[in-house]
Amino acid sequence: MFVLADNNNIAHQYLSELRDVTIQGDRAKFRLNLQRIGEILSYEISKELSFSEMDIQTPIERTKGKFLDEQPLLICVLRASMPFFQGFLNVFDKADCGFVGAFRQENGDKIEIDFSYQATPDVTDREVILIDPMLATGKSIVKTVSNLLKIGTPKVVHIAGVIAAPEGLEYISKHIEVPLKIWVGAIDRELNNKSYIVPGLGDAGDLAFGPKL
Repeated sequence: MFVLADNNNIAHQYLSELRDVTIQGDRAKFRLNLQRIGEILSYEISKELSFSEMDIQTPIERTKGKFLDEQPLLICVLRASMPFFQGFLNVFDKADCGFVGAFRQENGDKIEIDFSYQATPDVTDREVILIDPMLATGKSIVKTVSNLLKIGTPKVVHIAGVIAAPEGLEYISKHIEVPLKIWVGAIDRELNNKSYIVPGLGDAGDLAFGPKL
């Protein structure tokens, strides 16, 4: 597992601004910081991918350059992931993309995830990056992977999040059997009784785009 907050870097500032209620009211800033963290995690994930040398021509002479052997497949979990996803798309700008609609439903003390939309390319033998900013219970990620496996088996699934809860990470590790790597900005203390991450940052979708009914 890779955690950005394990080392001093500029992502600490972006994470702090995402959490700070005195800054959260600026939706453009909130979306930008999600995008920035997506770009940083993309760079880190790129170190795990395969590259090959190719001849290129500079204005001065021919030389060698390195290029990705294959672009990863980016899967965006709507809607909160959209700014975070954009950071990945900025880096992997030739990547195929898929979109999954996951809606959190609260039924008393029970949390259920409703999946009403999936539009994805074939995942067979692909490096899949599954993008969801808040890894809380982990149930939406596990269900998304389960649905993807109905159309193919990826080479590896990279799960990318901004903030994760230990309970969600444990649930993911127990319920996903395909090769898996997790990349997050920070791991927080716990989930509260409403399954929100503590200290967390609140509802990322509402903060990015406004409240929903």
